[in-house]
Amino acid sequence: MDDIVIKKELLSKNGFVIIEDVFSDGEIVTIISTINETDKTKETFRTAGGLFAVRQFLKEVPAATQIIFNEKLKRLIGLFLGNDYFVTKSIYFDKPATSNWFVSYHQDLTISVDKKVDLEGFGPWTVKQNQFAVQPPHKFLENNFTIRIHLDNTDENNGALKVIPGSHLKNIFRPGTIDWSVEPETTCRVRKGGVMIMKPLLLHSSGRTTNQKERRVVHIEFSNQELPGEIKWSERINC
Repeated sequence: MDDIVIKKELLSKNGFVIIEDVFSDGEIVTIISTINETDKTKETFRTAGGLFAVRQFLKEVPAATQIIFNEKLKRLIGLFLGNDYFVTKSIYFDKPATSNWFVSYHQDLTISVDKKVDLEGFGPWTVKQNQFAVQPPHKFLENNFTIRIHLDNTDENNGALKVIPGSHLKNIFRPGTIDWSVEPETTCRVRKGGVMIMKPLLLHSSGRTTNQKERRVVHIEFSNQELPGEIKWSERINC
């Protein structure tokens, strides 16, 4: 229990924490095979040099839900997030072994909702593959969490996240203002079957793959706040 207390303190202070051995090798194999057996012609699937991403993953691949929300993950959600949190967004990323794709430093400043409505404090808006995304008031962002489930061993050679610890406490933190002389960069190495819990406002990036190894991740976002009645979370699922 002392270890959990320490890790919760690290999550609060640094904006992220890594928990290993949440999923067994067998569970990882089942998740991957379930994804591979799914119809990939839907518009929520994006392909580029192999399967790249599945938006609304838990809706599009429902057979994976029971495996993903195993007893260990549900316990972690209760311990680190709280029992009132629910899923608001899920994506599956497959960074192919030959990919040169990278993502520069950013914060996750948008949420996914069911439609576009003019609401005070909500904006700007974007639309990707008929999915509506909007930047909400800050209170929604600061209370949200993301859990990243790693289906492969991930390090700096195949696109592990790089983060600026503590940056989630600095409100909207523009990457161009990073003072690298005082802001430490940390690489989040996670073994297959482990998870990374992070705050969406944490500044993060990922590099190119250089070791010809895949990096497959299930990314799930959580909130405990209801939206104004005019809009709804596009993917609200109780844990």
